[in-house]
Amino acid sequence: MAAAVRPALPQAGPEQSASLLCTPKHAARGRGSLSFAARAGLNSGAKVSIPKQWYNLVADLPVKPPPPLHPQTHQPLDPSDLSLLFPDELIRQEVTDERFVDIPEEVADVYELWRPTPLIRARRLEKLLGTPAKIYYKYEGTSPAGSHKPNTAVPQAWYNAAAGVKNVVTETGAGQWGSALSFASSLFGLNCEVWQVRASFDQKPYRRLMMETWGAKVHPSPSEATAAGRGILAADPASPGSLGIAISEAVEVAATNADTKYCLGSVLNHVLLHQTVIGEECLEQLAALGEAPDVVIGCTGGGSNFGGLAFPFMREKLAGRMSPEFRAVEPAACPTLTKGVYAYDFGDTAGLTPLMKMHTLGHGFVPDPIHAGGLRYHGMAPLISHVYELGFMDAVAIQQTECFQAALQFARTEGIIPAPEPTHAIAAAIREALECKKTGEEKVILMAMCGHGHFDLAAYEKYLRGDMVDLSHPADKLKASLAAVPKI
Repeated sequence: MAAAVRPALPQAGPEQSASLLCTPKHAARGRGSLSFAARAGLNSGAKVSIPKQWYNLVADLPVKPPPPLHPQTHQPLDPSDLSLLFPDELIRQEVTDERFVDIPEEVADVYELWRPTPLIRARRLEKLLGTPAKIYYKYEGTSPAGSHKPNTAVPQAWYNAAAGVKNVVTETGAGQWGSALSFASSLFGLNCEVWQVRASFDQKPYRRLMMETWGAKVHPSPSEATAAGRGILAADPASPGSLGIAISEAVEVAATNADTKYCLGSVLNHVLLHQTVIGEECLEQLAALGEAPDVVIGCTGGGSNFGGLAFPFMREKLAGRMSPEFRAVEPAACPTLTKGVYAYDFGDTAGLTPLMKMHTLGHGFVPDPIHAGGLRYHGMAPLISHVYELGFMDAVAIQQTECFQAALQFARTEGIIPAPEPTHAIAAAIREALECKKTGEEKVILMAMCGHGHFDLAAYEKYLRGDMVDLSHPADKLKASLAAVPKI
């Protein structure tokens, strides 16, 4: 495929981006958020509090999602079956129908290092596009790890430490989740071991160093450290890895060591539950501005970033208090929602996890090594898959060159260099804003900006040099992987 043409972009105007940033109680002492506030500007002195509860969308759905199944019996999973992998409280959160779950004080205390996160109106980007739409983004890059991932890493680490667990293991794609869990583990005295997808391990060495700085041990995946990894390498010594393979390796270690538990950075209900701090804050921030979104946009790999922003707004829509559209954006090279099937499948490549009803490309599907490593997952969160099937949201797939073009437009107007993953949301928001330019509609567009790209500059270099190409999902590879989906 032809390489992307480097775009010539107009310069931004002098307007100040408006933000609504609630200062945590320690901000007056000079920590973290004030420097960002100085850049973005405080909006009218409005104050937003850190949520005291996480929100569970399952409680408000008219049709409950299908249960996970035992991988051997194909019968609904008993919560106790998960005890090898997770502490009791996280298992309870995984299966609960309660509408709200209290955030422990110890977790809230850590959240105060960076929460609430800013909601910023992208006025310069609006001007560049010449759109009548208003574009807001909820920016999660102010966390210590630089993304939304600590929102769930901190509670997962705390619940494991409270249960007396000594060691936690996990997978990571681009390294955002591995960095977040390494950070959280260091706060609560846990040993942390991470399997990082090989393609990202090679592309992003400073993410590995970040994890190691926080005390984690990091393996490239597939690795020789596990039976699952050795099996993959025997079949393909040059395997670029995938999140499904890395999950298999981490789950194997947790299931065979009594002093070790597994932590997952996306997909499962309790992970999406923790991420709703994003949407709960954003509801309050928009209300203080007198705004309600017409469309909510977020990138999707496993789904936690999108669900974290969208689910509280879905609650409001179900209650008739607002009526936004919801749009998930995925990479064209890994189009789980737009090209996958809705079926029971394993969450990992080796078939060690429970069977989950989700949109899947097949658990053996290994996506091409695009730069948005955090979106290279064969499946989708069962809860997001369920609401997609209910018709509550839509989805689009976008090629990476369009995403990086959008990233440059964003960086050169708003000043933030986005991680490759949220460039998908930016590209979709720009599409929506340009459509508003055609129709004259003054829509309010809300997008999830889930992290910065300071460790992803090699990807930007490749795009700027004209070396980045668009990758697709080969039809024969997709057909073969879908054929292996269990027949339930």
